[in-house]
Amino acid sequence: MSLLVVGLSHRSAPVSVLERASLAAETQAKLLQDTLAAEPATEAAVLATCNRIELYADVDKFHAGVAELSTLLAQHSGVGLDELTPYLYVHYEDRAVHHLFSVACGLDSMVVGEGQILGQIKDALALGQELHTAGRLLNDLFQQALRVGKRAHSETGIDRAGQSLVTFGLEQLADGGDVTGWAGGKRALVIGAGSMSSLAAATLARTGVAEIVVANRTRARADRLVEILGQSGTAARAVEMAAVSGELTRADVVVSCTGATGLVLTAEAVADALGVTFDAAAEAPAAPLAATAELDQHAAWVENGSAAQERTVRRATVPAQNSGPVRLALLDLAMPRDIDGAAQRVDGVRLVDIESLAEASADAPMAADVDQVRTIVADEVAAFGAAQRAAHITPTVVALRAMAADVVVGEIARLDGRLPDLDEKQRAEITQTVRRVVDKLLHAPTVRVKQLASEPGGAGYADALRELFDLDPQTVAAVSRADLNDPNRGRS
Repeated sequence: MSLLVVGLSHRSAPVSVLERASLAAETQAKLLQDTLAAEPATEAAVLATCNRIELYADVDKFHAGVAELSTLLAQHSGVGLDELTPYLYVHYEDRAVHHLFSVACGLDSMVVGEGQILGQIKDALALGQELHTAGRLLNDLFQQALRVGKRAHSETGIDRAGQSLVTFGLEQLADGGDVTGWAGGKRALVIGAGSMSSLAAATLARTGVAEIVVANRTRARADRLVEILGQSGTAARAVEMAAVSGELTRADVVVSCTGATGLVLTAEAVADALGVTFDAAAEAPAAPLAATAELDQHAAWVENGSAAQERTVRRATVPAQNSGPVRLALLDLAMPRDIDGAAQRVDGVRLVDIESLAEASADAPMAADVDQVRTIVADEVAAFGAAQRAAHITPTVVALRAMAADVVVGEIARLDGRLPDLDEKQRAEITQTVRRVVDKLLHAPTVRVKQLASEPGGAGYADALRELFDLDPQTVAAVSRADLNDPNRGRS
């Protein structure tokens, strides 16, 4: 296994960089195809969310792999390599496995313990399978990550350590108060009808809002979301995107999460909806020093399991909010952002976006269950490594048994030539005896070599077995290809 991950996230890069480096669906597909076409990657998968972009690959050379994956990320994200490099982190082999498992459990999320990342990991695997860029290693890795994440949520109280990004965002809008009491009876406008927007709409419905209006570029998707909301008894209706400005005048809460590359709501549009003036040229007041938060920047350049980490600290300021009663609460969950950050300076507006959520969650209390999840992750990483090492030797063991079977067939054929008068019963008994002898001779060493291969440093046993028994490398490779092309492998 030579697993490599190169990426950037809310922990390593400022929101301004993440916004520019976001990948559309078609760009993700092109990135995977180009990664596979380039050396030294033989498999590839991309995990792209609103606050992280990570490219996973099976490589045969570490340094060349880091250079190639970094270059491809820069090319497809539109951010120059020189600008992107300081924000990239790199994990290799077991540390890469540990990273993905931690991500799957929500340990690396803005809000610790949020569960939506599992759906995003599932989507990343599905895309790799659809494009045939995810082979044996990445199929096994992502399937195991999904199981680890589900185990963390079912066996621990990690959910208590944080909430979904939507719930946490609504709590910030409610100024830390009870969301149900705050949102009950309000009119909500949801812009977008994707997975995050649908989650936001469902969450708002549970809080008892009076009405939910869904606006989406594709009307059919908005209609479908409204239909689902209606089944739960929530008053809901769909509108065209062109109607957003009018709906804004009637809304109390707005949640936006679209795939737009530009702003969906400008500060001027928000001000117009509230009937107040807004001076775009006015300078925003500086955030108070007490409102700053330190975020660690990952810079782990890992080779052969040993990490040389250099950590730098960047300062991020909590957006300044105007004082006075809140007439319009805005939650921007999009990356790049949908709502102009200047809208926070409009009188009567409270804005919460990805950046302010990161800062607010940095000080959130960590539940004791986090330690349990870390233990689960460590155990699962060890188990995954052992399974991969054991799987590495399986083609060699299969090839050895195939060679032994060929020897038995050859010897029985030679016996037929020398003792042609043997009847069928005698021949069958001799054949069965020879096979039993060969099986017993091979049983102990093949079982033991699998056990040894599963231990750290056990990769060399496959080479030793091939050398000792003079196995044909092409036969071993053929077994590996047959295993890799098994249509049932890596699917649950």
